Amino acid sequence: MSENKAPHVAKFVYDFTEGNKDLKDLLGGKGANLAEMTNLGLPVPPGFTITTEACKGYLENGEEPAALRDEVSAHLDALEARMGKKLGQADDPLLVSVRSGAKFSMPGMMDTVLNIGLSDKSVQGLAKQAGDERFAWDSYRRLIQMFGKTVLGVEGDLFEEALEKAKDAKKVKVDTDLEAADLKKLVTAFKKIVKKEAGRDFPQDPREQMDLAVKAVFESWNGDRAKLYRRQERIPHDLGTAVNICSMVFGNLGPDSGTGVAFTRDPASGHQGVYGDYLQNAQGEDVVAGIRNTVPLAELERIDKKSYDQLMQIMETLENHYKDLCDIEFTIERGQLWMLQTRVGKRTAGAAFRIATQLVDQGLIDETEALQRVTGAQLAQLMFPRFDEQAKVEQVGRGIAASPGAAVGKAVFDSYTAVKWSRSGEKVILVRRETNPDDLDGMIAAEGILTSRGGKTSHAAVVARGMGKTCVCGAEELEVDTKRRRMTVPGGHVVEEGDVISIDGSTGKVYLGEVPVVPSPVVEYFEGRMHPGADDADELVEAVHRMMAFADRKRRLRVRANADNAEDALRARRFGAQGIGLCRTEHMFLGERREMVEKLILADTGEEREAALTELLPLQKKDFVELFEAMDGLPVTVRLLDPPLHEFLPDITELSVRVALAESRQEPHENDLRLLQAVHRLHEQNPMLGLRGVRLGLVIPGLFAMQVRAIAEAAAERKNAKGDPRAEIMIPLVGTVQELEIVREEADRVIAEVQAATGTELKLAIGTMIELPRAALTAGQIAEAAEFFSFGTNDLTQTVWGFSRDDVEASFFTAYLEKGIFGVSPFETIDKDGVGSLVKLAAEAGRRTRPDLKLGVCGEHGGDPESVHFFHEVGLDYVSCSPFRIPVARLEAGRAATQSTGSDHR
Repeated sequence: MSENKAPHVAKFVYDFTEGNKDLKDLLGGKGANLAEMTNLGLPVPPGFTITTEACKGYLENGEEPAALRDEVSAHLDALEARMGKKLGQADDPLLVSVRSGAKFSMPGMMDTVLNIGLSDKSVQGLAKQAGDERFAWDSYRRLIQMFGKTVLGVEGDLFEEALEKAKDAKKVKVDTDLEAADLKKLVTAFKKIVKKEAGRDFPQDPREQMDLAVKAVFESWNGDRAKLYRRQERIPHDLGTAVNICSMVFGNLGPDSGTGVAFTRDPASGHQGVYGDYLQNAQGEDVVAGIRNTVPLAELERIDKKSYDQLMQIMETLENHYKDLCDIEFTIERGQLWMLQTRVGKRTAGAAFRIATQLVDQGLIDETEALQRVTGAQLAQLMFPRFDEQAKVEQVGRGIAASPGAAVGKAVFDSYTAVKWSRSGEKVILVRRETNPDDLDGMIAAEGILTSRGGKTSHAAVVARGMGKTCVCGAEELEVDTKRRRMTVPGGHVVEEGDVISIDGSTGKVYLGEVPVVPSPVVEYFEGRMHPGADDADELVEAVHRMMAFADRKRRLRVRANADNAEDALRARRFGAQGIGLCRTEHMFLGERREMVEKLILADTGEEREAALTELLPLQKKDFVELFEAMDGLPVTVRLLDPPLHEFLPDITELSVRVALAESRQEPHENDLRLLQAVHRLHEQNPMLGLRGVRLGLVIPGLFAMQVRAIAEAAAERKNAKGDPRAEIMIPLVGTVQELEIVREEADRVIAEVQAATGTELKLAIGTMIELPRAALTAGQIAEAAEFFSFGTNDLTQTVWGFSRDDVEASFFTAYLEKGIFGVSPFETIDKDGVGSLVKLAAEAGRRTRPDLKLGVCGEHGGDPESVHFFHEVGLDYVSCSPFRIPVARLEAGRAATQSTGSDHR
């Protein structure tokens, strides 16, 4: 007899008392943290959260899940009972906010509607209950404005224009100077706009308002700006958003009310103190929108000491509970403090490093967790240059240092122009009075963002910090005129669109013209010119030094450099390289030596070929002696010649013209004619897949033997000078084990000859690059002849995808990124599903054949943070990258070794 089990019924709505901070997947970040604060006993207005599962169901089916309406009704009934009032009732109405809340913070990218429940009737009851008619009508006009734009799709500028007209008619500059009668007229004007533009009246039924707002929040998940932001921040598209329905508290009830945003530490610098913005007689959106300039949070102590002291205590509680910088939104309603949101705050790169080390020192987190609080991308930002303080500059303004960095570009005054000019190769600074979510395209395209309004918590500041963009906000003395595309600075000078300006996100200073830059102190530290612990050491350098030490102690992956000469090798060593993973010998044949290679390739006889090789040998040997000296005691992997053949041949068009002109003038041209015939003979339609790599070594007798001899003789010379050369010879573009066996046999013979001639024992490992799909698929066979594999992921990506990198990135990658086909270029971050699968397969097959097979990667993926984690997971021994990316790879290798699923500070 079978047991009957009741089917599982999904729960789509959670009261704030039911959740916790660990339910972000289900309740979104905002809902999970509202629940957590409720559990901590903090003053959170009552409310409930509709889950991300409900959103995903709505987006998949085009309608809400069947059970959702009844669940919302039950929770609304409970909320009304608790508050002692009904949603939108005529006398003393309950009002609610409807706010988005995805798992990962997406500031301003999705929709929010405040004051749900107000209508022509209930506005009267709100006025009576509050004893403040102006407040009630101000709240109503805000609802119609937000609802009209967010839910009904009315152009937001239409409401702004009507508001500006109302202020002009009253001869006032800020909306708080409008009186109740003015706001009543504004409500009428707003309702007319809704009727005309949306083709319907503003809904008077409060439940209809709430239901439509919930659907609008669901739909905003797939809005253009939200999708663009997710692509930019690499947030998955299938998460959906939760919806938080919260009883309203009002910061626009007069001078004893207000709203603000606070940080437990400075998100720009990481310093401890009182940081944030406060705005009296305002609702929360006024602060983040930047439409009115705020006062510093410290001013709240003077304005309302009781609320200030309570807020400071709550901030300490939250930071100790979350063990991190917290970003807090709060409202004060007639002296009563309410917490509306907390989250782990976005921060600048410098702040991230400082805060991580501070929290270790405070005993709140350990070194392992500290490594999860910083990223390689943040470290890369810290290595960018900064403005030269000694340069002669013309400062024209100063705002709030919202997101550090030194940005120079042409001033543009709208997002469309920023994107257009950026795509044409121009560097631009996006200048706005304040930004809004519709400016995201331009913010991504710009070098930096400058606004004349807003503070550290405005939309521009929060989004810029998240993206690592330089940003200066609230530069009040700058008069920005977006319609005339100009900015007037103190003294009357006008900056027209296209004029170059410079902004310093570390100081808030704005300059005319291009300010020269100097190296970052972090780069000076890696170069050995700044020493942690010294009296003049930069505080940031100390933090970076400690985090790098943590990473180096934890990591398993070794980090090598891609370097082709002694100068790059020495720099790489200063940056912490543990050897050279790729020395491209073709880079040694540029300039004067190009003609020697040309002679070799075009040689008709053995004598000509031998002469060319004899001429090249001592030059190659000298290169390797210098390289082995610079990297003494560390491995140096030398890749034998791997150029597409056309790189060493004369241009066929230029040569044809030269021959034709010589013939027409009856001038001697036998050598050019012979050269042209040879170039025609060797011409290839697709040189990247032609005679190059191991194929070149097999077709041109003696070429690889000469290079192996130069490596062996250089190693012997260095060893005889009491050095410790550790050369490794890498055969490029191998597709079958037979190719490697033939080259290896010749290399072993040459090495034996050099050992006999010098009386020096040499241990030169011989391996290959895995850069063709066939090589990856037959790696088990190839490992029989190879002592190491180095994955050439640049070429492997080209051959797996069928892309020519030189062509596709400029032609259609932008479209692929915009359409979401790529989240990121596969040349930037390894394609785990395709290219990555071949790397994993080849690594496993190679080690089955040769358990001690050394595995590395030498494409630029070796310095990409996300790719480094993948290479750690599949068991490679080292990554190799350009010298300036070595610190990034070291840090990410440490993070990969300590990665925990519980940490996510996106």
